[in-house]
Amino acid sequence: MNSFLRKNIVILVAVLIMAAFLTAAAQGMEKQDFVITLLRGLAVGSITFLVASGFSLIFGLLDVLNLAHGTLFMIGAYLGWTVVVRPDTFVDMLTPLALIVSGFALGDVYPLLANRIRLGLSMRRILPWALILVSILLFGFILPRYPIAIWDVGNYGQSPVTFAFMADSGARLPVQPAAFTEIPMPLAVIGLLFASILGAFGISLFDNTPRTVRLSWKNFVSITITLVVALVGLIFNDQLSAYLYSLNSNWLFFIAVLVATLSGVALGGLMEATLIRPLYSRPIYQLMLTLGMSAIGIEMVRAIWGRPEFVMPKPAFFNGGGEACPATNFADWWANHCSTILLFDGRVRVYNEIFIPLVGLVVLISIWILLQRTRLGMIIRAGVQDSQMVEALGINVRRVFTMVFALGVGLAALGGVLGAPSTGLSNVMGESLLLNALIALAIGGLTSYPGAALGSVIVGMIQQFIIKYGQIGIAIPFTEIIFKPTPPLVPASTVMLMVIVLLILPNGLLGKKE
Repeated sequence: MNSFLRKNIVILVAVLIMAAFLTAAAQGMEKQDFVITLLRGLAVGSITFLVASGFSLIFGLLDVLNLAHGTLFMIGAYLGWTVVVRPDTFVDMLTPLALIVSGFALGDVYPLLANRIRLGLSMRRILPWALILVSILLFGFILPRYPIAIWDVGNYGQSPVTFAFMADSGARLPVQPAAFTEIPMPLAVIGLLFASILGAFGISLFDNTPRTVRLSWKNFVSITITLVVALVGLIFNDQLSAYLYSLNSNWLFFIAVLVATLSGVALGGLMEATLIRPLYSRPIYQLMLTLGMSAIGIEMVRAIWGRPEFVMPKPAFFNGGGEACPATNFADWWANHCSTILLFDGRVRVYNEIFIPLVGLVVLISIWILLQRTRLGMIIRAGVQDSQMVEALGINVRRVFTMVFALGVGLAALGGVLGAPSTGLSNVMGESLLLNALIALAIGGLTSYPGAALGSVIVGMIQQFIIKYGQIGIAIPFTEIIFKPTPPLVPASTVMLMVIVLLILPNGLLGKKE
């Protein structure tokens, strides 16, 4: 018993302080207000956790500070919106994106090819840059001419804002399908594939680490999958678009979550294999690179989707209305799919305050099981401790690290697409979530996965209770003064708590000593 208390004293104290905070908060408001604020805090904490957990996995296992994490969260939200609101645009983008990624799917083949090239030292320095330059020129020539049915950010009637408003109202604007008019289809497909292979091979030549590669059919599985996706999207373009438009909002939302998460995984793996891996020995360069990628990502989003904020429709499963709503119990909600439900005489939004915290809990348990109870988790932890020994056992540590980075980015993209229906989409949503995630990690422990969950819940709770008390006020004891926290105190309160925690526990609540 004594040993258990010594090992978990910090957790127990944190739980007691949290319980005292919630008890004190409950004294100053009605029961329904307390329940709603508590659930809203859990919802904000869940979205923050999805960003913070991915960041924590990447930094804790790979020692990489990914400052582009917030931007990747934002990109996940915009990709999910595109699937829900403009499925035809998503289908049109499927082929070129798959072809762009396909060249990088041969990452294990390029070292063998590089070893067979006999060039002088000067040519070996020039060749990577020459290949990348040719790749960029090909992309620059083909992509602007590739037909994609898309909105017009310069025309309000055809802008994402209008499409989002109409979709949220249950209607859709008519769209015109795109066709190959500026470039022949075979030339576009072959050119994108060739440009991708050239660029990926050029980037691989910068890695001079000696590697032993054994070719097998497994090395070609990834490129086969990407090429199949590209060809299916190209050949059955009209049929896929029509099928997606025929689906209800529930299925479209599910597909959007799947697409955004898988896109985040693919983008994360691509980032690690091409940009992060050569800089493991230069952390400052990694920091600058991810910061630059964040800025580039924000500008790309502004160029494609525009600057104005807009909404993402909620799935019909969580957006019902009528005389039977709000639901008085979960059976009524299931029957009518009401957007709200009455709990302790207070209206609770089912999607925001119930569904999102449940998803956060499922992700928390799933990733913990992956890391602690699976062979892959054992390999990841062993690779962090001694990568050379794991490599000597015949395990491809590089691939494992790529999977970890991809998983972290995938979690951020998942958070983006889940948060979009409740918070809306904006160009700054990623920056604010990354700030919340960093504060949560500093409180819970920067390299601790459970600490990311604990810190995120604390941040969400404090912010939502400060917002609520800004509306109802806090009675100052022994006086008639009612203090109402102003909006700037919402982020300031979490920063103050972070400072206090770090002064007492420099590694955070659950962080380990380095």
